[in-house]
Amino acid sequence: MTADLRAGRAREKGAAWAVWLLLLLAGAWHAAALAWPFAVALEPWLRPGEPVAGLHGLSLAVLVAALVRAPSAGAAAARAGVYATAWLVATFWWLFISLHTVGGVAAPLSAFAVGALAAFLALYYALAAALWWHWLRRLGRGAAVWVFAACWTLAEVARGVLWTGFPWGVGGYAQIDALGWLAPWVGVYGVGAVAALLAAAVVLAPGVWRWAALGVALGLWLVPAAGPWLAARLPEHTQSAGTLPVRLLQGAIAQDVKFDAEAGIPLALRWYGQQIVQASADPALAGGLVVAPETAIPLLPQDIDPDYWRALGAAVRTGHAAVLLGVPLGGFADGYANSVVGWVPGGPAPEPGVDPFTHHSRYRYDKHHLVPFGEFVPPGFRWFTELMFNPGGYFERGPLVQPPFVWAGQRIAPNICYEDLFGEELAAGFRDPVQAPTVLVNVSNIAWFGDTVAIDQHRHISRMRALELGRPMVRATNTGSTAVIDHRGRVQAELPRWQRGVLDATVEGRRGLTPYAAWASRWGHAPLVAGCLLVLVWAAWAASPRRRSRAP
Repeated sequence: MTADLRAGRAREKGAAWAVWLLLLLAGAWHAAALAWPFAVALEPWLRPGEPVAGLHGLSLAVLVAALVRAPSAGAAAARAGVYATAWLVATFWWLFISLHTVGGVAAPLSAFAVGALAAFLALYYALAAALWWHWLRRLGRGAAVWVFAACWTLAEVARGVLWTGFPWGVGGYAQIDALGWLAPWVGVYGVGAVAALLAAAVVLAPGVWRWAALGVALGLWLVPAAGPWLAARLPEHTQSAGTLPVRLLQGAIAQDVKFDAEAGIPLALRWYGQQIVQASADPALAGGLVVAPETAIPLLPQDIDPDYWRALGAAVRTGHAAVLLGVPLGGFADGYANSVVGWVPGGPAPEPGVDPFTHHSRYRYDKHHLVPFGEFVPPGFRWFTELMFNPGGYFERGPLVQPPFVWAGQRIAPNICYEDLFGEELAAGFRDPVQAPTVLVNVSNIAWFGDTVAIDQHRHISRMRALELGRPMVRATNTGSTAVIDHRGRVQAELPRWQRGVLDATVEGRRGLTPYAAWASRWGHAPLVAGCLLVLVWAAWAASPRRRSRAP
């Protein structure tokens, strides 16, 4: 072997390693774009905890360039798989904390579980990349841009639907400030499709179209004011339904003591009880709403002294404000539910012998979209959950559409934990515009994941739901982000994370439907999926040998 040949092969091997390294970095950029995880700031482009739309666009453009240069469909799948695995591991690495630090699973097994989940979900993107590469050589560059966006969007939707769905970190969330003005029309997956289209066009579009795409991309991704400027000039789809004073409670009780009989449980009962009593007596909250987070009361009601519920119920019954309270409900015979109950002022005191909790509970919402391993155990994985200090529970699923909590002229729709990740499920409650919610309320406990970027990511998920559905989102959480988000997805007020406290604010309810709420409430993802499939059908026809042989 000559020296020149050896040097050439060494350069080829070095170039191949460089591609893999660049894909790993680009995947990490995708994760960082969802919510900038570092303390370093570069105003106005990089702010801790905020999305970075331009970084997301650059990440996708690097992937497209790498796929174009792949020598085969298999190589394209491998490249997309590595990219997506890096992106997803860097997005939800904090699952390691819930498994190891809180759950007690051995560190190597916890790390393997996070990596295996990311690699499994990356298969959707690997398949999309292989499919796209198959058509890339048979289509014009302009057509390939549209086909990439369709394939990528189908992979995103598949991740959000199949195997109960886990769409945490889909690309559209990184674009909430730059392209969020599209969310009331097309939802988060449509926003992500437009971002994928722009990124692919910058790399692939022919001639002047590439420069046009680059100009649009730079304008939207490097000028922070561009997205809000466009949003302010679009018509409103909803109208005011009046205002509602709210007080949001944040207990800041660490997960490792939350269910401790000597520490967390007495603290939760005392602090949340005191806050509800004080809020009920506050005239400034007249006609308002107090919200306590998911499992704020960490015991079943029947396991708590009835005098506790009697005193709490008396305060609400004679007070000024209604209460939404996170509490587990049920029993061994009928099953358990992760629930929110609603109490309202007025009404008689409970008769002797009557359960005071049941007497005062005028409303109940049961969580519909349960968390795998935490609230139900997938078949074949009981061995894994039994390794945890807090093994997975057997919770019952509530109905998809449940009546809102009606109070002070508002129809208030709770959702629990990561249920706000599934926009199409929240949209199902908007099918009847007359009965559609006017205010959305998320109650969560993110203490499982420590003081991490998961808090910021979840805040942006709620912001996207507010934009899609044209409703304010009120968030009461154990450790953050406890916040009030208006119907345009803007954070109006927020408590510092991991600090015990209350947040007082006024929320403007909204009525009317956004275009997204109108179509997603009836057909879910079907219109978007159908549009992507039509693009692929057209691509298959355009790339068919028979048609190409007839082309002049």
